[in-house]
Amino acid sequence: MTAKIIDGKEFAAKVRAKVGEHVARLKKDHGITPGLAVVLVGEDPASEVYVRNKGKSTVEVGMNSVEHKLDADTSEADLLALIDQLNNDPAIHGILCQLPLPKHLNEELVINSISPEKDVDGFHISNVGMLSTGQKSMVPCTPLGCLMMLRDHLGSLSGLNAVVVGRSNIVGKPMANLLLKDSCTVTIAHSRTKNIEEVVRAADIVVAAVGRPEMITGDWIGEGATVIDVGINRIPHPEKEGKNKLVGDVHFASAVEKTGAITPVPGGVGPMTIACLLANTVTACSRANGLEEPEGLTA
Repeated sequence: MTAKIIDGKEFAAKVRAKVGEHVARLKKDHGITPGLAVVLVGEDPASEVYVRNKGKSTVEVGMNSVEHKLDADTSEADLLALIDQLNNDPAIHGILCQLPLPKHLNEELVINSISPEKDVDGFHISNVGMLSTGQKSMVPCTPLGCLMMLRDHLGSLSGLNAVVVGRSNIVGKPMANLLLKDSCTVTIAHSRTKNIEEVVRAADIVVAAVGRPEMITGDWIGEGATVIDVGINRIPHPEKEGKNKLVGDVHFASAVEKTGAITPVPGGVGPMTIACLLANTVTACSRANGLEEPEGLTA
């Protein structure tokens, strides 16, 4: 069996195009331009790259991008005051505080200070609770991107057996809740799961988000299963001394022989994260103004 490779770059481009179309309609029909504010505290090089890419992508789809870069020693009170200001700014529809924060700042407190309606990361405790109880919420970007790709490839997910490998608050748990909402039978597997290989092998859908390089090998995968690999791990390059290579949580070469479809690493789930951040922002803008939500961009 030769698996279909689910191209995340191509799919993310389609999502960004849909966002751009909806933004254009908001501007033309209602005179509204969605606005995304990103807050960066400190000078973490990786975070600076992420923020720059987010800002560029936001502008490309026609939205307003606002960046607040704060010193690493910024006080918690000053950061919370900025977030409060953004919460009350009607031109800002999405707020994202880039993680990780410097150690003197309480991440949970900061995340939960963002208005749930503007929490485009979907990390606020209110959004977590609403998602887990099947209510309308802002959904974390990476799980939302995974769900979009699964729906696109499989159509209806109703009745399928899904295994999520990993139980993080950012991916594993919200992914499981989204799959439940789409009427899958869902198992969350993790490091303590007994006979984990058998559990994974029984799945129609496998979402790998455990953070262990190439942990899931081809003999774990049932014939024809759809595999979404969320993992992004750097390991020493086997052929280039002193260099690293990116791999997922799934051993791609062995898994690709068994699956019906699989996302590669890189180029699979990764590009969907920023695309879904843009989707969440335009969704938040539509909800804030009592307008129709963009079709195909929500859970």
